Amino acid sequence: MSQEPDILIIGAGGIVRDAHLPAYQIAGFKVKGIFDLDIEKARNLAEKFQIPGVYSSLEEIIEQVDENSVFDLAVPGKEILKVLKKIPDQSVILIQKPMGEDLKMAREILQLCREKDLKAGINFQLRYAPFIRKAQELLAQDQLGEICDIEINVNVFTPWHLWDFLKSIPRMEILYHSIHYVDLVRSFLGNPEKIYAKTIKHPASTDLASVKSNIIMDYGMFKRANILTNHNHGYSEKYQRSFIKIEGTEGACRMEIGVLKSYPKGKDDKFEYILYDDERDWQEIPMQGTWFPHAFIGSMQEMLKAKQDENYIPDNSVEDCIHTMACVEAAYISSAEGGIDPEKI
Repeated sequence: MSQEPDILIIGAGGIVRDAHLPAYQIAGFKVKGIFDLDIEKARNLAEKFQIPGVYSSLEEIIEQVDENSVFDLAVPGKEILKVLKKIPDQSVILIQKPMGEDLKMAREILQLCREKDLKAGINFQLRYAPFIRKAQELLAQDQLGEICDIEINVNVFTPWHLWDFLKSIPRMEILYHSIHYVDLVRSFLGNPEKIYAKTIKHPASTDLASVKSNIIMDYGMFKRANILTNHNHGYSEKYQRSFIKIEGTEGACRMEIGVLKSYPKGKDDKFEYILYDDERDWQEIPMQGTWFPHAFIGSMQEMLKAKQDENYIPDNSVEDCIHTMACVEAAYISSAEGGIDPEKI
């Protein structure tokens, strides 16, 4: 296919406004049209990002489909199946995470994509953040050796009031935030042997299902993967932290996730690395771009490749991302079943 694909966006919420469209603008991707149940939202974004088409119904935007079209579906997880049923067979479509509200729904989404022969990907975009790309580059050059430790530590204050819909859902922190880290670990280490987890509330956020999580992804005796999050560190910025550390047998890298600090204003990202055979201390590599919005370029880029090459399998395909959803489900089961009471041993 010689012509550049056109993107049709279903949904005009905050994530489309703040991440999808800015990313596509930076990358030069063509957005042909947008639809939202709230047509004023769609019109406002169309004006801001110079989108030529605004549509008043799902059926109307689907009528715009031609051989160049790629869908960007950004609706709540519970609405994904309903929309996918109306998407033309053999379409290429990027689906905003999560892949449904639980593993049962994720499996239904996967089955429907298979039945309709959809080339579908899930927007687990942290995989494509600039600092993650740099870590992947060091690993590909064998500078870090074999990964033996991944630590993700987030201790920030997140203004959850910005997303009202989160108050009504039975699963929150892991499904809507730590899922990114679970997916990221999988992208480096593959599927874990087991999952251990606990996700809990905070007294200041009782209207949310959970805001803090501990997750251990078990890869046996020689690899550690730990995820620790606390979104209610509402004190000063002094001890806020949000980092990803990857240690290998030959070197290590540490990435500061700036966007999570003082959200939505954010701080600068920072990428540092160190090598065993180098006498220097930690070295910093300047980063261009950040998680929001630049990582969203990578998610859509996978779908555009799939549109232009029928043999291309997207890195973020539903066939791969179903395993991230299985890990999330395992984390919730582990959290519910609890640990072992030492007094009863």
